[in-house]
Amino acid sequence: MNEERRYLLEKVGQVAIVQLYADGFEELSLDDKLLAYHLYQASLAGRDITYDQIHRHGLTIRNIFEEIVLHPQGIDESLLDKITQYLKLFWVFNGNYGTNNRKFVPSFSFEEFVGAAKTALFNGANFGTSDRFKLEQMLNRLKNTIFDPDFEPVLANKSPEEGEDIITASGNNYYEGVTLKDLQGFMEKYPLNSKVVKKDGKILELVYRTGNDQIPSGLYAKELKQVIGHLKRAMPFTRQGQRKTLKHLIRYFETGEPKDFEKYNIEWVKDNPVVDTINGFIEVYNDARGVKGEFEGLVCFVDQRANQMMRNIANLAQYFEDEAPWEDGYKKTNISAPVANAVNLILGVGGGGPISALGINLPNAQNIRQNYGSKNFILTNVSSIIHRLYSEKTTQEFALTEDEIKLDQLWGQKAYLLETTMHEILGHGSGKASENLRSDPAEYLREYYSATEEARADLVALWHIFDQRLMDLAGIDQGCGEALYRSFVRADLIRLRTIKKGDRLDKDHARARHMIVSYIKDKSKAIDVVERDGKVYLSVNNIQKMRQGVGELLSLIMRIKAEGDYQEAKKLVEKYGVKINPQWRDQIVKRAEAIDLPDHYAFVMPELELVEGKSGKITEVKISYPQDFLRQQLKFSGKI
Repeated sequence: MNEERRYLLEKVGQVAIVQLYADGFEELSLDDKLLAYHLYQASLAGRDITYDQIHRHGLTIRNIFEEIVLHPQGIDESLLDKITQYLKLFWVFNGNYGTNNRKFVPSFSFEEFVGAAKTALFNGANFGTSDRFKLEQMLNRLKNTIFDPDFEPVLANKSPEEGEDIITASGNNYYEGVTLKDLQGFMEKYPLNSKVVKKDGKILELVYRTGNDQIPSGLYAKELKQVIGHLKRAMPFTRQGQRKTLKHLIRYFETGEPKDFEKYNIEWVKDNPVVDTINGFIEVYNDARGVKGEFEGLVCFVDQRANQMMRNIANLAQYFEDEAPWEDGYKKTNISAPVANAVNLILGVGGGGPISALGINLPNAQNIRQNYGSKNFILTNVSSIIHRLYSEKTTQEFALTEDEIKLDQLWGQKAYLLETTMHEILGHGSGKASENLRSDPAEYLREYYSATEEARADLVALWHIFDQRLMDLAGIDQGCGEALYRSFVRADLIRLRTIKKGDRLDKDHARARHMIVSYIKDKSKAIDVVERDGKVYLSVNNIQKMRQGVGELLSLIMRIKAEGDYQEAKKLVEKYGVKINPQWRDQIVKRAEAIDLPDHYAFVMPELELVEGKSGKITEVKISYPQDFLRQQLKFSGKI
C-alpha cells in the first residue's frame, strides 16, 4: 500500500512539495485524536503572526497574491502560472526570504503584476479597497519590497558589510526605526515576544499578548485570543500534567510575561503525553541579534514503533555527558533522563512549516535545560520521507568512491536517524554554563550563539557515534560512524547548491556545519579536496583523525558557550562558518540541477476533520492527505 503513495507532488523553483503522511493516527484513542484536532486549530490560529514577523508587508503581499489567484478570469495563463509559482514560494518560506535568508523576486514584471491585480479587482478580489487608483498606489508602495532584490535583501544579516548595522541591514519586522546603537543600555523586559520600536525619540517594547483585566492588550491580541480559545477546547481531552502545562501557556499568551513562559516550559519538559504541541515564540534564528522568537505552531504524536531507541539513548544521558571530551567543570551531574520521543508530525506552521525540522530540542533557555532538563522530538515521518527522496541520488553523484556509496546504502538511513537523535537529546541537552555567567550564554554570544550551539549539537553526535555502548544499544558497528562522517562532509559540499549568489552563508544551521568541516579540514587535515573528471569532492582521508578534530572543536565550543566568550565565538564563526568557495558553488549548482535535486522540501500537511454521529456527538476524527499545496494554503489563510 505504501508503495502506491504519492510523495513528491510538484516542484516550485528549487523546492520540492511533498505529501506528509502520519501513520498510526488512526490507532490513537478518540480523546487523543480530539486533543490533536484542537491543538491543530490552535497552531493555525497563530499562523499570520509569522508572516508579519518576517516582513512588515508580509500579510499584505500574501493577501494580494492570494486574491489574484482566486480571481483569475481574464489574466493571461502564462502570467497566472508565474504569479501562482511566486505565491507558492511565499507560502513555503512564510514570506519573500528563501534560501540562505535571501530575498527572492518574481519572474514577471511590476507592470504585469499591476495589470493582473486590476483584473482581479474587477473580478471581485478583496484588496482592502475597491478603488483602482488606491490599489495602484498600494502596489507602488510595495514595488521595491516585492521586485527589487537589492532592497532589504537579507532577512537576518548577522555579518553585514563594514559599517552596517545588523538591525537596519536586516529585512525582518522585529524592529522599527531602531538601530543597534539605540539599544545599547536598553533592557528588554519581553525579549522573545516583543517588537522594539522608536516613537517620539523613545524606545518602546510592543508585546505580543491578549491582555486581561489588569494588563493591556498588545500585538496580535485577536489571533492570540483565538489560539487561547482552541487551547481551552483542547483541555477536556488532556491528562493532568498536560492540562497544567496548557494553563501556563494560556496565561503566557494573556500576559506576555517571561516568568509565565518559564513556568510553562518547566511543566512542559516534565510532561510526556502521546499528543504534544509546540506553540508560541520559540526560535531566534530570524533575528540578527538572536533575541526575538519566531511564532511556531506544531502538533505531533508519539510513533510507538520507532520510539524505543530514543528512550534508551535518553536514559543514558548522564553516561554520555560523562564521556564528553570537554572539561569536567562544564559537565552536568545527576541528570534525569530527558523526555525523548520519536513522533509523527501532523501539522507545522510558522517556524514549524511548511519546511520542517528533522528534530527538536526545547526549551532553549539554558537555565531550564540545566536545572529541569529538556524535551526532544525526532520527527520520524519527516526524516524518513526526506531520506527516501534525497539519499540515493546525492550519494551517487557526490560520493568519491564505490565503497562510500555501498557504505551509505548499508548504513545511511540509520546514521541519518542517529545523528538527528543525538544532536537533539545529547547535543542541545548537554553541558552547563560557568558559574561566572550572570545570565544565559545566548546573551553573551549574541548573533553568534545559534551557529555555535548548532555546531556544538552536531559535534556531540559526531563524537558519540563511535561509543561502544551506543553501538551496542543501536545495533550498529563502526561502519555506521564512518558512513555518518563521510555523509556529513559530503553534505557541506552539497549544501552549496542553495547559495545561488554571493560568497557567504547566512543561515545558522548552514554556518554550523560549514564551520565544522572547514575547521577539521584546516586543523586536522582529515578531509581532502579531490578533483576528478572536472568535479570537486570532499573526502575523509582518516576517520580517527577526524574524530580527534571533532573532539578538539567540541571542547573549544563548549568552553566558548560556558564562559560566554563573544570574541572567540565571533572569530570561530567568521573564519570557518561564513565564507564559501564560489567556484565550487557554481559547479555544485549545476550538478544538483543535473540530478534534479531540490534545495528544500516543503510539506502538504495531513488534515483533520471531526465526524459526527447521528446524535450530533463527535464519534471520530478523520485524517486525510489532500495532496494539493495550493488548496491547503488557501484553506489555512481562510480563503476557501
